[in-house]
This record gives sequence, structure tokens and C-alpha cells, in this order.
Amino acid sequence: MDPEEICSELDRVRADFRDLVDTATIAELRQPSDGTKWTNEQLLFHMLFGYLLVRNLRLLVLAFARLPDGASRRFATLLNAGTRPFHVVNYLGSLGGARVLGYSGMERLMDSVITGLQKSLRRQSPASLDQGMHFPLGWDPYFKEVMTLRDVYHYPTQHYDHHRRQLTLASTRRD
Repeated sequence: MDPEEICSELDRVRADFRDLVDTATIAELRQPSDGTKWTNEQLLFHMLFGYLLVRNLRLLVLAFARLPDGASRRFATLLNAGTRPFHVVNYLGSLGGARVLGYSGMERLMDSVITGLQKSLRRQSPASLDQGMHFPLGWDPYFKEVMTLRDVYHYPTQHYDHHRRQLTLASTRRD
């Protein structure tokens, strides 16, 4: 994908996230999602968290791209060894995120993070977008063994779309 296609995806997600939060009732947001242990509001926070994660992942890719390939391979191996604790922290972190931020806070944070990612993406050269590093495959089904910076910018939208299908909000049933 080229940077403008990724930016368009990000615009779509920004509008969709706002629509999901704005049109859902409190009762719907507190209902269980489909296929996860989270409620809809907890899953929405988890979907936002994917974008927050990318702010840091992109910096890791740029740093490891300057090192020998073996460095990121060893780092990914180390992270894979911590897959179980990562999943526990990932799960627990989403339990209270929506309650701490509030729904309008989640919308503002999603807007801010997406705006920042778009600005950062547009500043990248084609060469930097093609730099990559090894990733821990056990952490997420959308992680690939080697991901480029371009892949990392695209990743949270894949993650978002996957989890969006698990929401049980009335608005998602008519899509």
C-alpha cells in the first residue's frame, strides 16, 4: 500500500470509531463482544490501543533497521518468549481503559493518534517505509516474521477491522 492509501484507511477508521462510540447506547457498550472476553467498550479500547502501539513500533522498526538483521531476530525471539505475559497485560489493560478515558476521551485520543500517524507516515521516504525488522509472531495474528515500516503503519487497521467484526453493537449488525 502506498502512504496515501494507508492515510485513507486511517481516515475511514477515525470516522468509523467515532460513529461506533457515538451511536452505541451505554447498555450496548457494556454488553459482551462476540468471541472475546471483553465487553464492547473494552474491545473498542483494545482497538484504539492497536494504534497507540504503532506509535512505538514504528520507532523500533527505524532503530532496528540500522542494526544487523540478527539483532531484530534475537529481539523478536526474546519477545516471543514473553508472549504469555504480553497477552495477560494486553487483556488486563483493556479492562478499564474505556472507563478511565471515557467515551469522548477515547474519541479524542483516537483522533490525536491517527493525526500523528498520518503526519509521521507522510514524512517517511519510500526507502524508510521499506526498512523492516523481525516481529514476535506469537503476539498478534497480523504480525509477520519480518515487517516493514509500511506494514507497521497498515497493521493497526487490520487489527481494527478484525475486532470490529466482534463487536455486538446494533450499528455493526446492519453493516
